[in-house]
Amino acid sequence: EERYDLSAVGRMKFNRRVGRDAIEGAATLSNEDIVDVIRILVDLRNGKGEIDDIDHLGNRRVRSVGELAENQFRAGLVRVERAVRERLSQAESDNLMPHDLINAKPVSAAIKEFFGSSQLSQFMDQTNPLSEITHKRRVSALGPGGLTRERAGFEVRDVHPTHYGRVCPIETPEGPNIGLINSLALFARTNWYGFIETPYRKVVNHKVTDEIEYLSAIEESKYVIAQANADLDAKGKFKDDLVSCRYKNEFTLSAPDKIEYMDVAPAQIVSVAASLIPFLEHDDANRALMGSNMQRQAVPCLRPEKPFVGTGIERTAAVDSGTVVTAHRGGIVDYIDAGRIVIRVHDEEARAGEVGVDIYSLIKYTRSNQNTNINQRPLVKVGDVIARGDVIADGASTDMGELALGQNMLVAFMPWNGYN
Repeated sequence: EERYDLSAVGRMKFNRRVGRDAIEGAATLSNEDIVDVIRILVDLRNGKGEIDDIDHLGNRRVRSVGELAENQFRAGLVRVERAVRERLSQAESDNLMPHDLINAKPVSAAIKEFFGSSQLSQFMDQTNPLSEITHKRRVSALGPGGLTRERAGFEVRDVHPTHYGRVCPIETPEGPNIGLINSLALFARTNWYGFIETPYRKVVNHKVTDEIEYLSAIEESKYVIAQANADLDAKGKFKDDLVSCRYKNEFTLSAPDKIEYMDVAPAQIVSVAASLIPFLEHDDANRALMGSNMQRQAVPCLRPEKPFVGTGIERTAAVDSGTVVTAHRGGIVDYIDAGRIVIRVHDEEARAGEVGVDIYSLIKYTRSNQNTNINQRPLVKVGDVIARGDVIADGASTDMGELALGQNMLVAFMPWNGYN
């Protein structure tokens, strides 16, 4: 018999679609489910209800590495099971030990094939810290179980209202993959089911609080959400009589007493690369797209310079990429040379039974995947007091713990024969 499993996500989506409150249930379809499906189809035929939007992010989920690897592992186990059954059915199956029956080769072969030759298993782009972090935050509609470039139409590639705060509307390749490969927005995360969530500040009694709630695209459409740049008074209440909001994926003006959530920051709609562009709001969308993509191609400089004009994301991007070395615990720098930093940990941070010294070995002149130079340089001196999380060594393309992709240009205004 053929078995099937709706899975937790399938059951949750099904229950939501047929209007049930419960999100859990049987993994197979019941008579009640079939009746509900027929009822909804009849309603749609009669013009009641709305047809599902296939490009809505509530109907598209992210399949993480773990899930893809799990599927390969399962395929390998099925092959092993088949081999074991065959061997058991043969006549001389008496007195066989488990190791005679089970051959684990198919499982390891499936896993090796997945990591070695899958379309989604890619050689990390290590040109600079930004290209590294962007590559890891990429969301692709291609690959096994996904679309192909030829089949993907215009609608799939287009920006959808539910992309707001979840997927960057700017950063995508220009070429045949446009819109099929996207980048996660700055504060986006995936929930347990694989749907992308974005954070909002909660509004309680017409007052904007600092309480943060993550909403998926399915939940978000129920609420009226104000923009991050809405004017607030000292008490956290909206100043204007009409505030620019989003409701049911439409932009609208709403009275302050109707607002339930507010965006966290104006930058939450764009990706890491786009958020590094100063005054992004004044740029043409096409040029911003090119700028986001070209920052990833910046080759590390011998003498990196952090930008005079930045957006404030530079330090976070450098630290989160793992290129710089940060202190695990606070303390005092005891010893330092080009290759390592020794920090004597503060007594209050040292745990009983643990060594009260942290030693950080620096990466020296290593070749990156793109043949650029990875070299970490110490930023501290002996005797410096360090707090937990402080940057203690720079990596490639960073300056004083900040991302430094290029050089600051020196512009001179000079008189010329009395002109200028």
